[in-house]
Amino acid sequence: MNGIDITYLGGPEIEQLHLTPDEILTAIEVSLIAQGNGDTVIEPRAHLIPNPEFRGHFNVLRGYISSLGDDGGIAGVKIVGDYVDNYKIGLPSELAMLNLMNAKTGAPLAMIDASEITDMRTGAITAVGAKHLARKDSKILGHIGARGTAYWNVRLLDHLFDFDEIRVHSRRPESREAFAARLEQDLGKPIIVTDNWQDCLEGADIMVEASRLEAPTPLFKTDWVKKGALVVPYGTHSAVEDNLPDIMDKILVDDWGQCLIGPFGCFRRHVDSGQITQETIHGELGQVCNGTISGRESDDETILLWHRGLSTSDIALGYAMLEKAKGMGLGQQLKYR
Repeated sequence: MNGIDITYLGGPEIEQLHLTPDEILTAIEVSLIAQGNGDTVIEPRAHLIPNPEFRGHFNVLRGYISSLGDDGGIAGVKIVGDYVDNYKIGLPSELAMLNLMNAKTGAPLAMIDASEITDMRTGAITAVGAKHLARKDSKILGHIGARGTAYWNVRLLDHLFDFDEIRVHSRRPESREAFAARLEQDLGKPIIVTDNWQDCLEGADIMVEASRLEAPTPLFKTDWVKKGALVVPYGTHSAVEDNLPDIMDKILVDDWGQCLIGPFGCFRRHVDSGQITQETIHGELGQVCNGTISGRESDDETILLWHRGLSTSDIALGYAMLEKAKGMGLGQQLKYR
């Protein structure tokens, strides 16, 4: 029997990769096109809540992309912990591990620290969605949330749109101020820090809500959405009013199957009540990326994108990291058998 080695990529190796915005966006858009073409398997995520007192849970994401790799495609499983109080002990809110496997044989290929993958790929879904669904002349970004995926949302969106104005808000002043300082240093432009949701969001061309509310709370008011805006609300719990879908010309999701399960998600109650159904949405983002359905068709369209996170995004970005690491001679080789 041939021996099997696993490549391990930890945080230090991933940092050395220095993935560019274009490398991240390309990997994610390729995976979305594969999804739109029917070349993926996306299993609805599973949730594990060990103890409500811990104020956190695990998400388990499973998927397959047939077009990756040399023979048969790549399967993957990511386990990500989402703990809202981790900042109190100096840890990221989300810590994750990704396993990549040869889908034809089941042999493991790699174990990757997926904490940064989670942030990058979520930001890339937001940005790729905006590429197809936002007005091309979008110049004002309003962003709620300062931890986890927030950084890559703003960085990748600004890479595509070069905003004239970026507004950010989060619940804790120290968090939003530190977030703005990091963005100003990395983007080379001023960031407006607001102390409330309305000043952050109202009238923005692209409105992103990545909050970490402890319970559904309608802090995002429908009246703040201007005609022609792109709205991307994907916080853990719903922050929107019940009538937000009513003003939309198009509603898109990343994967309809994932919208039907689990206790979390911005539009959980809208789906459960039948207000949002497969018949009322325009379709999935992958269908826009591969040209099956239309994206934005006019500047006047007000569009909503709800994404919950795709296992195939993790797999595609993880595989891109693995391939780049091989070319750079990075990664630890572990003997599996």
